[in-house]
Amino acid sequence: MRYTSDLTDAEWQLIDYCFPKPAKTGRPREHAFRELVNAIFYLSKTGCQWRNVPEHFARWGTVYHYFRTWKRNGLWVAIHTHLREHVREAAGRNPKPSAGIIDSQSVKSTETSDERGYDAGKKVNGRKRHILVDTIGLLLLVTVLPANLQDRDGARQLLASFFSQSARRRVKHIWADGGYAGTLVEWTRRLWHCTLEIVKRNELHSFKVLPRRWVVERTFGWFGRYRRLNRDYERQAKTGESMVYLAMIRLMLARLGRQ
Repeated sequence: MRYTSDLTDAEWQLIDYCFPKPAKTGRPREHAFRELVNAIFYLSKTGCQWRNVPEHFARWGTVYHYFRTWKRNGLWVAIHTHLREHVREAAGRNPKPSAGIIDSQSVKSTETSDERGYDAGKKVNGRKRHILVDTIGLLLLVTVLPANLQDRDGARQLLASFFSQSARRRVKHIWADGGYAGTLVEWTRRLWHCTLEIVKRNELHSFKVLPRRWVVERTFGWFGRYRRLNRDYERQAKTGESMVYLAMIRLMLARLGRQ
């Protein structure tokens, strides 16, 4: 049985090498990595519970075990980084971006979430996804925090995590909306030698596509294609971040697979 979320042969070949090869000794592996990955993408796309993953993939406990293992050892982030650089090269761009756009998205969470808060502005009780994307909308980093945290405070954590790795310091300019104005602009320039440009609305109560800001809004629209992201169902914030990476991995695989 096949689902629309399953990987094609061309898509699987793009990430096949990222997974361990079969050992020459010991008991043979019961489930192929491709089927385990398909099961995880099925959950991301349909939004079902772990216990309701179809059994012809593998037992739900086995699927969750591998998802958690690959979350903890950083495999999802590594695959995402590799695919993002591949997509940028295919678009005729430098694999390492030099500019980005930052924004946040408040989503409701369940009562099982270990940390959540109330966003009075959006009237949402849950969590907030702070994301940094490049100029074509591909994700650079995501941080999931309680929704009651101000955008400026969440941005500090996001940017500190992003720029702490020297390989990411090629980014020298970031666009943001008015919610990030204030001390964050000087903090970003002084500490990370990066310019934070605030793009404000010119007219009230009128629709106008604002420069650069529409790019990150489109990325949030891409998240909506994956039902697991319509609400934060995860107990741990790090698991919520992995679900965002999974959605972007599947999107980029589909884009590269068509080429």
